[in-house]
Amino acid sequence: MLTLVLIGLLGGLITAVSPCILPVLPVVFLAGGGDAEPPPGAGPPSAARDRDLAQPAPDEGSAVLVDDPPVQPPRPRRNRRPYAVVAGLVVSFSFFTLLGVTIISALGLPQDILRYLGLGLLVMIGLGLILPPVERLLEKPFARIPQRQVNKEGSAFVLGLGLGLLYVPCAGPVLAAITVAGARGEISSGIVALTLAFALGTAIPLLVFALAGRRVSARVAAFRTRARGLRIAAGTLMIVLAFALAFDATTALQRALPNYTAAAQEKVEDSDGARQQLSGLYDDSNKELSACEDGVNELRSCGQAPPVTGIAKWLNTPDGQPVDLTALRGKVVLIDFWTYSCINCQRSLPHVKDWDRVYKSSGLQVIGVHSPEFAFEKDPGNVADQTRRLGVRYPVALDNQLDTWNAYRNRFWPAKYLIDANGTVRYFTFGEGRYDQTEDLIRTLLRQADPGVKLPPRTGRGNDRLTAGRTPETYLSTLRLRGYTGTPLTLGRPAAYRFPAAIPLNGLSLDGTWTTAYEQFTAGDNARLAITYRAKNANLVLAGEGRVTVFLDGKKTKTIQVHGAPTLYRLTDDDHPRKGRLEIRPAPGIQAFAFTFG
Repeated sequence: MLTLVLIGLLGGLITAVSPCILPVLPVVFLAGGGDAEPPPGAGPPSAARDRDLAQPAPDEGSAVLVDDPPVQPPRPRRNRRPYAVVAGLVVSFSFFTLLGVTIISALGLPQDILRYLGLGLLVMIGLGLILPPVERLLEKPFARIPQRQVNKEGSAFVLGLGLGLLYVPCAGPVLAAITVAGARGEISSGIVALTLAFALGTAIPLLVFALAGRRVSARVAAFRTRARGLRIAAGTLMIVLAFALAFDATTALQRALPNYTAAAQEKVEDSDGARQQLSGLYDDSNKELSACEDGVNELRSCGQAPPVTGIAKWLNTPDGQPVDLTALRGKVVLIDFWTYSCINCQRSLPHVKDWDRVYKSSGLQVIGVHSPEFAFEKDPGNVADQTRRLGVRYPVALDNQLDTWNAYRNRFWPAKYLIDANGTVRYFTFGEGRYDQTEDLIRTLLRQADPGVKLPPRTGRGNDRLTAGRTPETYLSTLRLRGYTGTPLTLGRPAAYRFPAAIPLNGLSLDGTWTTAYEQFTAGDNARLAITYRAKNANLVLAGEGRVTVFLDGKKTKTIQVHGAPTLYRLTDDDHPRKGRLEIRPAPGIQAFAFTFG
């Protein structure tokens, strides 16, 4: 838990100093300086000073009562606005990140409603600084709190609530893990700890900035003598910023600045240790599986195999009947986690089909657990069609709610788990490769289950040699997008994009009009998408109706006619691995989901 909290705290710190936060820093600075009092030695507040000057001075001959204590000036009220802003930010971020998706879905509200709520609060705070009646209205809900002067920080707390909502687009791996857990309603103590740590980490730099604003406003005379004018200026700035954020007018600043936090984010949030910590958040059962290592070239005891559970439908079984692992005791079981649009899974399937064909009569039972990445992969008809097309004949379980995926603590496509005749997980491997090694261990387990078995010759397919430095699978998803460069993304509505001067290797960019979402990017007018890749072939999952024109290094190579449900389309096919700049120009309405490379 301590490591998880540390990852969340550092991830929040990195997010709070990333380029996407820069436009709101002036608001935090000015909000921290509101209603500041001068420091000791700088003289009393102007109102108190005027009141003192208005008192008549005693005559020289008048008597002075020695016993009367001197009149003390009223003690200046301490400005707590910076802390109120940060408190509101932590509360809103933690609550809406964990429960926002559930609330929005239950109420049938638009996905970007929280962002616009934050912008609305920013406008209200700005109006409150300009118009005192509006500020009193914002502070009114806090007036009954039995704490001295707490209602004076009410508007600052509301400002923090709004800023917490505007933080959500500044996402990294930690925030993605929190968002996914919140979206699925799997809110464990680890998720809550990670969320609070991330929120506090995000708040610390802004608290420092707000405290700096308070200090400047207290010490600089102009802030005291022109307080009313500065409040109006600050309120106007907040309203202008709200409209600038709403219409993406701040993106020019963000484009001009390098992503100076990318290296730190990768080192902290996407390290091996962080990935291991984050991968264990969604389910706390079957911890024995975490004791084993991925792809170790030996059999180990990794705990009892969890049941294949929560299955929406079974394919390739008599009358769609489920497969019970306990009924398979005495057999060796291979569970293959896959999904049909994943080309890494498709490249792995020939090996799995060969093992099923060659070793089935010797006591091997293969079960494919189809765990979808995208919503369209939950459709039983789509899965059944693709299963037939790919020649999969062994039982396939449709794990649409990822229950079995979670039970096995899995986080990869494809992934293979070997279970011995006693129901114990003995080996697992993630991703492509290790085919010879996996087949050797299958043969070993079959001999252990039946020492007298006569095994057929090896399949002979061997390991496919993976292309060194091949571009990894690249999702067109605002939650899982990596390597993006160019105009900052706008979630959930059409926006105009422009290619940068250059796109680095494994980087992609957009041009023209696109609508980006959590699962896919949808093309609009003059839409173009470019990616610099290294591989023998490039593929893209597409859906909709219309043409997609393909360009390679600036030359038109083919036109694809996209029709119907999402499926994989081959874009390039070379004899040898190559590096190139691939560009697609889809018709309006075409949906793009994920690039895969071979």
